[in-house]
Amino acid sequence: MQNSTKKRTMSSAGTLMYLLKGSLLLFIISILASAAFTFFSTLIPQVVSFAINYVIGENEPAESFSWLVSLFGGLNFLKENMWLLAAGIASLAIFAAISAYLRMYINTRATQSFMRRMRNTLFSHVLRLPLSWHAEHRTGDIIQRCTSDADTICNFVSLQLINLFRIVILIIFSLTFMFIMNVKLALIAAVFVPLFIIGGYLFHRYARRHFKKCDEEEGVLSTLAQENFTGVRVVRAFGREKYERDKFEKQNVYYTGLWLKILNKMAVYWTVNNFIAAAQGMLMVVVGAVFCVKGQLSAGEFVAFITYNAMLMGPVRELGRIISNMSKAGVSLGRIAEILNAQEEDYGESKALSGDIELKDVSFSYEEGKPVLKDVSVKVPQGTTLGIIGASGSGKSTLVQLLVKLMPLSGGDILIGGQSFKDISLSTLRENIGLVLQESYVYTRTVGENIAMASNGATQEDIEDAARCACVDDNIKAFANGYDTVVGERGVTLSGGQKQRVAIARTLMRKTPYLIFDDSLSAVDSETDFSIRRNLRERNAGATVIIISHRITTVMHADNIIVLDGGKITESGTHAELLNAGGLYRKIYDVQMSLPDELKEEVQRG
Repeated sequence: MQNSTKKRTMSSAGTLMYLLKGSLLLFIISILASAAFTFFSTLIPQVVSFAINYVIGENEPAESFSWLVSLFGGLNFLKENMWLLAAGIASLAIFAAISAYLRMYINTRATQSFMRRMRNTLFSHVLRLPLSWHAEHRTGDIIQRCTSDADTICNFVSLQLINLFRIVILIIFSLTFMFIMNVKLALIAAVFVPLFIIGGYLFHRYARRHFKKCDEEEGVLSTLAQENFTGVRVVRAFGREKYERDKFEKQNVYYTGLWLKILNKMAVYWTVNNFIAAAQGMLMVVVGAVFCVKGQLSAGEFVAFITYNAMLMGPVRELGRIISNMSKAGVSLGRIAEILNAQEEDYGESKALSGDIELKDVSFSYEEGKPVLKDVSVKVPQGTTLGIIGASGSGKSTLVQLLVKLMPLSGGDILIGGQSFKDISLSTLRENIGLVLQESYVYTRTVGENIAMASNGATQEDIEDAARCACVDDNIKAFANGYDTVVGERGVTLSGGQKQRVAIARTLMRKTPYLIFDDSLSAVDSETDFSIRRNLRERNAGATVIIISHRITTVMHADNIIVLDGGKITESGTHAELLNAGGLYRKIYDVQMSLPDELKEEVQRG
């Protein structure tokens, strides 16, 4: 079958709906609870207005209130028992408080569900993206998107978006009551609402591109920090602390400057916003007082109007803030969508794999017109060992990445057991090929866990057996806590040779029919190198092995050896045949064998 990739194309809105699966219903319930809170809150000024106009005052209640007055025993009864009105206000406040509690509780559950799904989705998706995608994106930027951008989206949805619905509901309820009481005064209040909304929208359009630039520069800053923390030993070894600090500070100053520019614009925006709000409040009081004097508005209605206006202005001004924050949330959502829209590798089903490995005119280029491998053809019979040797940059490690589909072929084909690579799933390849990479990565776990992580259900006996084969068992047992010794970040507590041997032991746990060693014995001495290769022949008899090395002694016992030079196979044969040919292999051999013992190891390590 063709190893296609799973293609997903979603807009920012589509990405949000996809991530909201499993929590959308909870957010809807939270919005309904928010609507109930707003409804009960807006009823309170009506009760206060009724009390001022008809219970405390001498006005006759309107016909619309007659049924309510009779329900409580008539107007005179209410005047004698004003505590009923207080109890009514208290009851509405209690219902509003219960609604607010439900809104907060349900919203918190929805938020945690949403954030959990977003984190799990991003982590799982990034792990399944092809190596070419990772090569094009900085690690710091990926981390920044999966943490800072994810938090921005979550905060916007759980806080600001819910508040957006609450504010819209509040505007509807408040303006409805205001228009019922006095149309002219309600129009004065209503005309200011679009001013805040339009102002927020215009600022949103302006701020969006600036927020995106800030996010991009934050990713650069995160990458600088991540690279320096990861390579702290290199920085210190070369005394580059000041240089790296200055470089970080320069980027930090630039990043801070971008934020200061936005904050200055935001300060102007909110100053104007505050002035308009103050002017609107003053206008409402003045006009409302005039209407009261002319008898067009009762005292109770005036108090209710001022209350509704105060209830409105804060949230409506907040609406401007929410709309302006939509720009940053939109940028973050777009950056998350870019990750989720990247095509995953299709792993397919895992099957058994056996047979010869055959490369037919294999070519590969990282950049168009600059081939790294050119028409490489070689056959590795099942159960034999192929040695690959060549100068740095000759394409050895690239060839390994092609064999496990870490990189796509640019030309030619690879067959395993007669099957084309196009018909072999990724799961089949990676379950049947054991690979020890050139860089031996060790995780911040115990030594035992590092070895066992490649195999499910590994026993302690299996772990120790693999470690003995990799000639690292004695070293591990010499640690204070043995296999329970916690390895520092990136294996900082282990030597280079120990890390390589732990990585070899990890690969051997899987007992695969194919083994590839990408210069993974460079940090061990010749005696240990020989012992590991001898153990491999005894333990993995029948496995097809490919060994890449700069060291002649590592590949000299292989059944076949190829020499790569400039991305092409220039020589092929056994150790004896290549020596007799007198080509590049012979020159490398003569150089390595003629060096003094104290320098030989260094040169052999490349």
